[in-house]
Amino acid sequence: MNKLTNSTRREFLQSTPGLVGLAFAGFSFEIKKANPLFSFSTLGCPKWSFDTILNFAAEHKYKGIEIRGILNEMDLTKCPEFSSAAQIQESLKKANDKGIKIVGLGASANMHIAEPVLRKTNLDEAKRFIDLAQQLNCPNVRVFPNDLPKEQDRDKTIELIINGLLELGKYAEGKNVNVLLESHGKVVGKEILFQIMQAAKHPQIGLIWDVVNMWTVTKETPTEVHDKLKQYIRHVHIKDVKVVDGKLHYVRIGQGEAPLTEAITALEKNGYKGYYSFEWEKRWHPEIEEPEAVFPDYPKAMKKYF
Repeated sequence: MNKLTNSTRREFLQSTPGLVGLAFAGFSFEIKKANPLFSFSTLGCPKWSFDTILNFAAEHKYKGIEIRGILNEMDLTKCPEFSSAAQIQESLKKANDKGIKIVGLGASANMHIAEPVLRKTNLDEAKRFIDLAQQLNCPNVRVFPNDLPKEQDRDKTIELIINGLLELGKYAEGKNVNVLLESHGKVVGKEILFQIMQAAKHPQIGLIWDVVNMWTVTKETPTEVHDKLKQYIRHVHIKDVKVVDGKLHYVRIGQGEAPLTEAITALEKNGYKGYYSFEWEKRWHPEIEEPEAVFPDYPKAMKKYF
């Protein structure tokens, strides 16, 4: 039997000949490789049916989908696929049969609104999404912060966002659903997000880190953003952009200026285990490439970051 002391083992493993020698001497070792989880948001395929979404995800080796509208309907609770308990179970079965996890539901609910009737409408939508997510065994529902209106006291707006999150977190108790606030709109600085997340402490409240949403506005580095918010990050939105004449142009992953390497390196070093969800904003920007062209490229393009 071959024996190495701790010190000689370290020296031996630091050299390529040492590694080769160990292999020939009968030692076995495993090099751990990252196995990232990739999903895409249906924001990128507004003309696809639910069946097409599932088929495409399975064919191109995605593990999950994040549902942000199907065809022309953005309120998922009004989609035919989720219109009854029986339809929900049938849709869930279709996803399971394809090996696709529904990893998130994207509500349009805004937490910053003060006007009582409109505020209740937004919170009620989020609650409907939480109920749907529970039935779909979906772990996350996304909500927006979303604005810091000039006519509204800033501290009051922040309080509204915090209270909205806490109300939804309480509603989600016992449902195995997380309520995730996306870095979005005017609420994209690390300090304000940290303030909100600290005050809205609840086991079922977390954060979606949209790297580009933050970086293009604040220019804060992904490292400092991650270091500040890492305890809250449960889901990540990935996209890439070029800035031309002050305007954002969406491009394929790796072809733009977004600091994705720095962001993903920070996440991986901290042991992030969630999904990297491709957010191709085709619904809002119909001029960008079709999903049939860009979706197959995403998992391949992302591999270089791991």
